[in-house]
Amino acid sequence: MNRQIWNHFDLDRQPFSRLWWIGLPLLGLLLMGLLEYVETDILTPAIQLDQLYTFKVGGYAHLLLVASTILYVWHLCSNSDMAGKWASWFAMFGTLGLVLTLAARWIETYYLQRPGHVPLSGTYEMMALFSVLTIIIYLAMEQVYRTRSAGAFVMVIVLGSVLFQIWLVESGQAVIGNRIPMLKSYWKYAHVLGNFIGYGAFAIAGAMGAGYLFKSHAERNRSGGFAMASLPDLQRIDRSMHQAILLGFPLFTLATVLGSLWAREAWGRYWAWDPKETWALIVWATYASYFYFRLIKRWSSWHMACWAVAGFGMTVFYCFGVKALWPGLHG
Repeated sequence: MNRQIWNHFDLDRQPFSRLWWIGLPLLGLLLMGLLEYVETDILTPAIQLDQLYTFKVGGYAHLLLVASTILYVWHLCSNSDMAGKWASWFAMFGTLGLVLTLAARWIETYYLQRPGHVPLSGTYEMMALFSVLTIIIYLAMEQVYRTRSAGAFVMVIVLGSVLFQIWLVESGQAVIGNRIPMLKSYWKYAHVLGNFIGYGAFAIAGAMGAGYLFKSHAERNRSGGFAMASLPDLQRIDRSMHQAILLGFPLFTLATVLGSLWAREAWGRYWAWDPKETWALIVWATYASYFYFRLIKRWSSWHMACWAVAGFGMTVFYCFGVKALWPGLHG
């Protein structure tokens, strides 16, 4: 009886799943358009953040992503298929909410007399974009490899981003600010977008690397438990980690080149060894070394997993630590 009830709510069934994949984004766009129409009259520079519908939608999206993280952990620990399916759908709903929030935020800036703003400038927007891209990349890999076990490792990273976004809103630091003309360059927007796709891929690789180390430790000690029962085999985890870096590294490289073009337009030079630029080169060299050690030196998968985890740690420091410790041209 219980199985029949659960099957009634099984979002992976066909054609129900196919209908949701098509209808949900359209429904979301329709609702957001309606909210924007209703909200137009109250959009003034003096409006409070908690009065904006987009922040309410973003708040609900954050709740869905928190719930998704919990369900992914539950799926990993209990190997429950139903928990894994709902975790995936909550992640998709939450991601859709953040995408619509960013899109509406772009529209609202025109009413607030800040034309030309693209929602890729503030810290809040960048963290929302990181969450969105990380989840999209992960869900695509989830469909390819037909396993949800790594979701717990990935969504813990996303959860950190979500909690940071919530803190930014609560502390009043999610306000869209005016940007000086040089910072409105389209080179900048392409640079930021490429960077954050790379960050999302590196986050997936770091999560897969952590999963590899976790599973490897369990196998070495023959400890059993949910790591042995739920996580895919080491070869699959290693392949997922490698393909994530294969996606992220070229895009991060392209973003770095685009950043130099933006610097030439904004500051009159391609490279000035600003702290942020220097650390971008360090992160790039870290992932370039990954391919050298894997393909030339033939390091073991265990060492490569450690390298992926360390690389993502350096990426996080590059994003947040460098600006705090050594402010330069980037702020």
